[in-house]
Amino acid sequence: MSHSNDVYTVESVTSGHPDKVCDQISDALLDAYLEGDPESRVALETFGGHGLLVISGEVTSRASVDVSAVARKVYEDIGYDDDLEIIERIALQSPDISLGVDADGAGDQGVMYGYATNETAEFLPYGNVLVHKLARGLEQLRKDKVLPWLRPDGKTQVTVRNGKVVNVLISTQHDANVTQETIKRELVERLIKPIVGNLDGVDVFVNPTGRFVLGGFAADTGLTGRKLMVDTYGGLYPHGGGAFSGKDATKVDRSAAYMARFVAKNVVAKGLANEARVAVAYAIGRAEPLMISARDENGNDLSHHLTAYDFRPKEIIRRLGLTRPIYRGTSTYGHFGKEGLPWEEIDELKTNA
Repeated sequence: MSHSNDVYTVESVTSGHPDKVCDQISDALLDAYLEGDPESRVALETFGGHGLLVISGEVTSRASVDVSAVARKVYEDIGYDDDLEIIERIALQSPDISLGVDADGAGDQGVMYGYATNETAEFLPYGNVLVHKLARGLEQLRKDKVLPWLRPDGKTQVTVRNGKVVNVLISTQHDANVTQETIKRELVERLIKPIVGNLDGVDVFVNPTGRFVLGGFAADTGLTGRKLMVDTYGGLYPHGGGAFSGKDATKVDRSAAYMARFVAKNVVAKGLANEARVAVAYAIGRAEPLMISARDENGNDLSHHLTAYDFRPKEIIRRLGLTRPIYRGTSTYGHFGKEGLPWEEIDELKTNA
């Protein structure tokens, strides 16, 4: 599983990327419902493009939320000032799904993965950590008005070979009156060098099309859950296919992926493996997983280290405190590797050596 002697490329996007705008709106709405009712059942998708925002899905909650107001506030917070036509289509959760969830079963079928490595302090591959730092740094330069010609939409990408960065790509929306020469010079000095370090032997690409004035919903559509690899492990390790944003923790697409990461990180943090990959599978309406698998970097079985962990959905929610409104902060720059998130904590329970 190790990529230390390999070549790989990973990407990230800023909060103003159209797909990420939708993720943030979906998670802000989830938080709003959970704040009013921690037992809320929420599954919301957001679609945006060309002046239109559509919010649809299923919600069962005692909380009352002004959906359009929350969405507009998120959009403005990101840095956009154009008006949106908002269409809402929200229904109650299907009673057929509720039957299983009410019995503490999984809210859906599927397989979820968690991964950790001791390669970095974040327990993530070096490239993953670096590319999110670049994207976050790009946004910070805009919000701090260090580079006032920056605009919200943007992407970052790095290629790593044998543990060293060999190319960096920054695509960023910008004002029409700034030259590409200025953009590249300033981003190299203020963003890339401080994060990547020495650029000898590194190819740097900035706005390779030569222009990126039109961005956000004015240029492209966005949809919740379309940046799965940015959200997780950059495509270096498996993703079960289910999106996270807009879903409460009864949806194992989200909660079990968090639990799998939690377990993988704890196994590595306790020195039981250099890398750990955990997989868990569910049937809708059933509490007990159909499969739990854990392997180290050499393919050795790690399952004997997992006896302290309960993968039943209700127990995951209890152990990680997943009924709290903590989700909007996860919707940008990856769901893993951030301080303060419960699935990133090192627990006190002993695993079997």
